[in-house]
Amino acid sequence: MKAFYSDHFVLPLPAGHRFPMQKYRLLRERAVSVAPEIEFAEAPDIGNGVLALAHHPDYIRRVSVGDLSAAEQKRIGFPWSPGMVERSRRSTGATIGACRAAFDDGVALNLAGGTHHAHAAHGEGFCVFNDAAIAARLMQAERRVSRVAVVDLDVHQGNGTADILAHDDSVFTLSLHGERNYPFEKAVSDLDVGLPDDIADVAYLAALSIALATLFARFDPQLIIFLAGADPHEGDRLGRMKLTLDGLAQRDRMVLEAAHQRRIPVAISMAGGYGRDIEDTIRVHLQTIAIAAEYAARWTMPPAMLATTP
Repeated sequence: MKAFYSDHFVLPLPAGHRFPMQKYRLLRERAVSVAPEIEFAEAPDIGNGVLALAHHPDYIRRVSVGDLSAAEQKRIGFPWSPGMVERSRRSTGATIGACRAAFDDGVALNLAGGTHHAHAAHGEGFCVFNDAAIAARLMQAERRVSRVAVVDLDVHQGNGTADILAHDDSVFTLSLHGERNYPFEKAVSDLDVGLPDDIADVAYLAALSIALATLFARFDPQLIIFLAGADPHEGDRLGRMKLTLDGLAQRDRMVLEAAHQRRIPVAISMAGGYGRDIEDTIRVHLQTIAIAAEYAARWTMPPAMLATTP
């Protein structure tokens, strides 16, 4: 199973910033402890033409040259720097790499990513470029697939993804999120499931089961991009949910088992995680990596994909 990383492209942040940059390095360092067979690969660089599959050219230009206003930088949550631009491109490249690898291995990882609040013409919520929307459209442009599902299980609604793909019937967007959590003005996904504060394992998993059944009843994806956020965990500072580590394991298995039964490749991004103790966030993400490795080991490429994958 391949895992694409971008943590060595440093995003410089002021002291005390609440974004947990260190978690990405820790994940890469510890992933082999739960998945010894993992193969690490540096996130590929991507050009403006690829970014333009989901973003307006003027926004790409202004991000690239540092022409974002103070208000735009505040909305993103990061001060502009060349490092911010490079890391945002590479994090998107890592999801693209994971999508390509998933066709061979069944499951592949971006050890960062899940930048689902980035819209076509602006960023917000620690998200500059929308990796899932870009990767979905690039896989279509490369003629690998025609139908992609984005299964977003970060605790926050994937408003940017929903907005970018709102009129695209070839990509199905599913978001299971806290109804009262950020963003407070929601976009419209193909399937939104807003959940109450303090929801725990049993109710969450029941809602996810119904959501996945609805997805597959309405859509027949050839690739799933799965945002496996750690922030529904009970120890998260921003999540406002009460899922246990075991509940999150069941969540990951439900998604991967549904895909495995249908022989659909899955690219996973880590998405959010803001644990009061960063070790809680790391444990959730490492658990996702370990479960993903189990499913990658079981993968057999469907004959139809052997004939069509470049």
